[in-house]
Order: sequence, then C-alpha cells, then structure tokens
Amino acid sequence: MLFQNITIIDEDFNIRENMFVGVSEGRIDYIGDTMPAKTYSSKYEGKGRLLMAAFYNSHGHSPMSLMRGYGENMALQDWLTKRIFPFEDKLDSNAVYWGTMLSMAESMSFGIVSTSDMYYFTDDMVRAVLDSKMKANLSRAIVHFDESDPNKLPSVIEMKRTFEIYHNIEDEKIKMDVSIHGEYTSNPLAVSVVTDYGKSVGANMHIHISETKTEHEECKLRHGKTPVKYFYDLGALDLPTTAAHCVWVEDADFDMIKEKGVTVASNPMSNLKLASGVCNVPKLLSKGINVAIGTDSVASNNSLNFFEEIKTFAVASKMYFNDPTAVTPLEALKAATINGAKGQGRKDTGLVKEGFRADLIVLDIDKPHMIPVHNILNNLVYSADGRDVVMTMVDGKVVYKDGEFLTLDIERVKAEAKLCTDKILSML
Repeated sequence: MLFQNITIIDEDFNIRENMFVGVSEGRIDYIGDTMPAKTYSSKYEGKGRLLMAAFYNSHGHSPMSLMRGYGENMALQDWLTKRIFPFEDKLDSNAVYWGTMLSMAESMSFGIVSTSDMYYFTDDMVRAVLDSKMKANLSRAIVHFDESDPNKLPSVIEMKRTFEIYHNIEDEKIKMDVSIHGEYTSNPLAVSVVTDYGKSVGANMHIHISETKTEHEECKLRHGKTPVKYFYDLGALDLPTTAAHCVWVEDADFDMIKEKGVTVASNPMSNLKLASGVCNVPKLLSKGINVAIGTDSVASNNSLNFFEEIKTFAVASKMYFNDPTAVTPLEALKAATINGAKGQGRKDTGLVKEGFRADLIVLDIDKPHMIPVHNILNNLVYSADGRDVVMTMVDGKVVYKDGEFLTLDIERVKAEAKLCTDKILSML
C-alpha cells in the first residue's frame, strides 16, 4: 500500500506534510516527499489524514472485557472479593476466548496493535489474538501462597508449556512472557522458580508492583523492604521487566528500576478510578526510565480508548504534582508508541521509519475538535479521541478501516461475549 499526500509523525516525532509512505511485505519500505518509483498494490489518499505509529498497550487483562461495568463505586478489596473474583471463578475456555476477541476488536478500533496481557487460559488467548490478526505479549500469571513446590502447580506447568509452544510464533506476533502476579499473591519460592525459568529461556517478566498503598506498606511489614526491593533481591528484575502501576514506589526504588532497565507501565485511568493513586511519571522520566502506558482491564477502566488514556497520563501528573509543565505531549506520545514497543521487546516497530514493521494508524484530523492546529502533538494528546482512528494496520495488514472490522465477525464477537457473560451471571 502507498499512503500519499498524508501528514506523518516521523521517527523523530517531527510533523511532515504531503508525504508518501510505502508499505510492502509487512514493513515500511519508503518514506519521502515525492512519489516513489516502485508500484504498490493499492493507494491511500491522505488528504486531511495523519499517519503515525500504532499504540502498544503495556498492561492489560483482555478477557476481563466481560466484566465491563460489573463492579462500580466500590473500594478495591470489595470490588475484588464481591464482584471480580466470584465472576472469574466461573470463567471457562470459551468465555476467555470471546472476552479476548472482544478486547481485540475494541483495541484495533482505538489504534492498539499489541497488548502485554497477564491472565490464564493462555491457549485460548493465543487463539483469539491470532484469529483477529493482532499481536500480544501473553503471560500466565502465577499466584502461590504455601510452601509446596511451585513447579508442580498447574499454572507453572501451563506457563512453561505455553512458552515452549507459542513464543515468537507467527513472525513474532505472539511473545510469551513469564509473570508473577504480585508480591502479595506469591512467596519468595514462587518468585525464584518463575525467575529461574524466565532466565533459562530468555523471557520477559510482567509483574504488578506497588499499585496500592496497602499492598506497598504490607510488603514492608512482611519483608522489611518495598516491593521493588523485594523483587530486586530475588533477581526477578534481572529479566527485561514490565512493572505495572508503580504508584507508591519510594526514592531508592527509582534507582533500582533504572539500574535494571525496567519498563514502568502506568495505568492512569484505572489507578484514578480505583483511587489507587497517581504514578510519579515526571520523576521516572527524569531518571531516564522507560515509561509506557497501559489500560489495565476494562473492568476497572472501563474502555480501551487509548487517546483517553494518553490524555489522562499527561494531565494526572500536572494536577497531582502541581506542575503544569509535567509530562509533555511528546513524552506522552512516546510512552504510547515506541516506549511500549520497547517494553514488549519489539525492537523493529513503534516508529514511522523505513525498515520497521508497518504497525500504523491513520487518524481523521479534519474534524472540528482538531482545528485549528497550532501544534499537532498538542491536539493529539489533548483533543483527539479514539474514534478519530480510521485505519489500523498490523504488520502491513489492515485489520480495521472506516468502522469495519476486517479480520473478525464483529456481530458474532459481540453476541458470543454476551452469551458468555449471561451464562456466568446465571451461576452467581
């Protein structure tokens, strides 16, 4: 496909107008201000449109789309114990597949091409991601409380089996990570087993860290150290790690996160809605830490509208730290794109750059809420909406265009998701 006469955000995040961008065999093979000599299979007229790198959702729980709006206006522990855990206890393979499919549909419509996902029924999640032609970093979250051998846990057996089967399949559309759910849902023995396995196979790690003040302070009471220090001492952060939330991290934690090259996945909407707090993004950025953006689940968000997430990511720090200069539009857009790709270990995507994979989105910028344009990056962060996405491309394949879902039957996805939800509710 050849995009012509289109505005782009280039690899240096500069705005370039009336450009030509060629995509062939899944990659960007031409960027220029003149028509290329090569002939492409199709052309896309870009007047009034903007082409940019697609989004990487750095922390999610896709099957929980079935719980959208199910538990509201509740304290976190009540939300978990009275609504979420009882519902999750009734999930089965079919429900996880269709819940993931629903999230894949929503993701592509909002410009997300890949999600770092932590859940279970991993085989069914892989199937849904591949059926929808999307990408994902998937991990089977490990929860373990007693002193029994973690290697005998069904969850650990599933983690190892699915890594060996699925890691980097379909030209790396699927990447398998290892995951400790969190300090408060595991013990040092489990952390060591998962860490050792991750090191042996070269996996990335995905962990919840310091999401709530209670979680953070209780870890200090249990172990005499913060969650970051706990995982640091156990070697878990030696793996390329995505640490979700990091709302309550302390001064020394920042240096350990930086030392180990941890990616922090900030989840601003979920953290605000559950009153968990606001991640200190300005300090993370000042330390040179890779900060990306996650949605968390739609049970606590309640959507995958990534432009909404980007705006909240930028604005929350301004208010919370009383600094209107905190988190610039450029920093927010990098967190949504290239920083997220880096955190997933996807080194050849996340930018509009020749040779990179064509994970791209097109936005309609000729709308009243996007005019006038004093600075297009400002408009993208503070004015744009997910519904401005008119095309999403994954590895050069168009999966969503002008409201049409090209790789899945959206009516069936919606119907099956509703049937699964109704079935679970009838058992509660």
